Amino acid sequence: MSNRMINILVPMISIFLGLLVGAIVMLISDYNPITGYMALWNGIFGDSYAIGETIRQISPYLLAGLAVAFAFRTGLFNIGVEGQLIVGWFAAAYVGMAFDLPKIIHLPFALIAAAAAGALWGLVPGILKATLKVHEVIVTIMMNYIALHVVNALIKTLSGGGFKLERIHESASLRSEFLSNLTDYSTLHYGIFVALAMVVVMWFILEKTKTGFELKSVGYNDNAASYAGMSANKNIILAMVISGAFAGLGGAMEALGTFGNMSSMGGFTGIGFDGIAVALLGANTPLGVIFGATLFGSLKYGANNMPNEAGIPVEIVSIIIALVIFFVACGYIIRVGLIRLRNKKEAK
Repeated sequence: MSNRMINILVPMISIFLGLLVGAIVMLISDYNPITGYMALWNGIFGDSYAIGETIRQISPYLLAGLAVAFAFRTGLFNIGVEGQLIVGWFAAAYVGMAFDLPKIIHLPFALIAAAAAGALWGLVPGILKATLKVHEVIVTIMMNYIALHVVNALIKTLSGGGFKLERIHESASLRSEFLSNLTDYSTLHYGIFVALAMVVVMWFILEKTKTGFELKSVGYNDNAASYAGMSANKNIILAMVISGAFAGLGGAMEALGTFGNMSSMGGFTGIGFDGIAVALLGANTPLGVIFGATLFGSLKYGANNMPNEAGIPVEIVSIIIALVIFFVACGYIIRVGLIRLRNKKEAK
């Protein structure tokens, strides 16, 4: 069994175990798991509308996963993707609302603003990590809460005491009449193409550039990288900035595509935190993140159909999704088991 085969088997076994234990939970709760999973399938692939909504749901998960994976690949643990996504959402919504420009200028401007806001939110923990050796996990967790409450305060100020920004101008929108009509008037938009383009960008940076080589080298061993003449501090900061930019674009998918505005939030979206599981499931590779985001986007949207079609309570649906995340997080244990199995076969 090759390492490549193990890399393929680990996420597949994780998903299978999550769905298997989820089926057991449904049985114990006196619900039919076959009916439940059929409802999940129909919620994802039941008709063109469901397919469109599922693809739309995948876009922010893809970018959140890229943000986490990029930081992982450079030796950092960016827990602040949620906060970076929120400030990116706000920046895109504000630029889309406050300016009225030609579409060829306005839409890229709004996307760049979202990426810049996310990058700025990643810059702070990057600087603290590089200069004062403050662990990025602690700083990014705190930055999530700062982002949530600062954005809520800005929305209240800009809306004159209200709880929602005005809708963005059409010139800043990612909405697509063609894609909507193709999927029975779903909210599918061009954001999925932006997200897929960022997959290529991440791959190109890490695999085809000197900067990417330095980022990975610092992540593997910052002392060795410094000895080789690389600036560890500069690369730590740059890694967090790029990771934050990916996350900020994830917020732009919601601002410019799905909702067309931004409202005050009572809590986190959860997309940024799920991005950790997406990255783990995808083994922190650009191609793998596509797979992980597709799974989570499909589960999140398709699960909405389980209470309607199968009568399964929302709480049990949440347990099933959590179980999949749990077994994804246990991927290392599954990997060790597969390696031991391979070694035993080779010994024979």
